[in-house]
Amino acid sequence: MGDRHFAKHEARALAVETLYALDFNDRLDDENVDLTLLPGKTEAEMSGLSDETVFYARYLIRGVLDNRHRIDETISRYSINRPLEKINLVDRNILRISVFSMLYTRDLHPSIIIDEAVKLSQELSTDVTYKFINGLLDALRKQERNNDPAEEQA
Repeated sequence: MGDRHFAKHEARALAVETLYALDFNDRLDDENVDLTLLPGKTEAEMSGLSDETVFYARYLIRGVLDNRHRIDETISRYSINRPLEKINLVDRNILRISVFSMLYTRDLHPSIIIDEAVKLSQELSTDVTYKFINGLLDALRKQERNNDPAEEQA
């Protein structure tokens, strides 16, 4: 079980790196993005990853790309003092995969999603931004809990 958790953490980091590369190169709206070889990864690096890790990373990346406008609107709604384009690129993409997971998946408890986002922020970004990410996602979690989850599944 611990191994699987690690693969998912590695997959989330991979998804953040890929979305970062796409965001940095202004390719988030490119409908022809090829995820066979993830942007920023060499074939050798890709072959060193487990199939499960790559599969889950692609699932997160595709989920963010397909639902990006709703995800970005959600982030903007909860990021009161910081417009989306002013959020550091790494943090913005950590938030994107986290908001995607909260809004569109039911396999993880929101507190796990928040813990993972904080861990990713501490590993990939500056050591202070995790508080911003934690606060934003916690506000979203509280709001989502008040909404009827059944409406999402229609």
